[in-house]
Amino acid sequence: MASLALTSPPAVKIPSYLSSSSSSLFSRSSISFRNTESRSRICVSGYAKCNLPKALNGNARIPIINETTIPKFFDSSRLEKSVSRNNTKLKLFSGTANPALSQEIAWYMGLELGKVSIKRFADGEIYVQLKESVRGCDVFLVQPTCTPTNENLMELLIMVDACRRASAKKVTAVIPYFGYARADRKTQGRESIAAKLVANLITEAGADRVLACDLHSGQSMGYFDIPVDHVYCQPVILDYLASKSISSEDLVVVSPDVGGVARARAFAKKLSDAPLAIVDKRRHGHNVAEVMNLIGDVRGKVAVMVDDMIDTAGTIVKGAALLHEEGAREVYACCTHAVFSPPAIERLSSGLLQEVIVTNTLPVAEKNYFPQLTILSVANLLGETIWRVHDDSSVSSIFL
Repeated sequence: MASLALTSPPAVKIPSYLSSSSSSLFSRSSISFRNTESRSRICVSGYAKCNLPKALNGNARIPIINETTIPKFFDSSRLEKSVSRNNTKLKLFSGTANPALSQEIAWYMGLELGKVSIKRFADGEIYVQLKESVRGCDVFLVQPTCTPTNENLMELLIMVDACRRASAKKVTAVIPYFGYARADRKTQGRESIAAKLVANLITEAGADRVLACDLHSGQSMGYFDIPVDHVYCQPVILDYLASKSISSEDLVVVSPDVGGVARARAFAKKLSDAPLAIVDKRRHGHNVAEVMNLIGDVRGKVAVMVDDMIDTAGTIVKGAALLHEEGAREVYACCTHAVFSPPAIERLSSGLLQEVIVTNTLPVAEKNYFPQLTILSVANLLGETIWRVHDDSSVSSIFL
């Protein structure tokens, strides 16, 4: 029987930049950037740069929030008053899909990941056993349903069932990336609405609540018969863009398709109410997109394309090509979920994009790094949300 066991402390080794004994999580300092071109730490106004070993096929920059930094969208006085961090009835467990993110969340929360054994039998069946008591506890299970989607989904369901049978008081499924979210409606006859099916599976497995990041469409929340906390990762990306020296007068936010206009409009409002442009595309099949037209003016401007995910990158790259044809000076791509199905890496590293900004809701393999890639951590955001859910505090106030 092949096995894969997750135990803590720690499931994933905490990097040196997370090992500080700093007494405050709420003081403001700098944003750290890891850059692969050198190994020296260089202090620059407003932020510092530190470095990783050279990536296999690029120089991916991974901004992280260091031990003395809290993002601008947090208000320390509000957090200190509303959140109690001394309750031992909160348990945090990680699946095998993204243990690095789970460890970062645990570090932010000042907790250790719960001990759990997750094994694979020779025929592919999944076995889960909790290695510590969760009786009467508020349990949070961190597991994105990313590739391999079906295995990770099944693992989440079995973990929820294990917690329920171990008499956990409440079980919350923390799903940074909700797979099957794109199958949220019928576009043709005799199609399945898989998003609703997956929602039913999670509910019937015994989850009491779901915490998800940037769902493909807001209507997916209605597919669950249990409470859903929808976490928006825009503040993390906005905070990073604010650190760049881009004049608001030169900026234009671009939606890569008509369906993403609401998302792009909300993003533009947070960027000094930047103008909006829309790429009109016609899709001839799944993962195949053809750009047809551009609505709006991008000539001489810095275009920031905003989407919830990048899968094969066909939409983003064809949109970037059109923006350059229409006179855009630079093109940035921002998304929450870096799915990166082939041939996404080849397309994104082709030189059409100045920078590709994503978050770590999904693990990005080192072999998929490329020079234009920047990965932002959402661990602090998710950690704060978990605390607020546990303490029955407001979650929406984080994003005000």
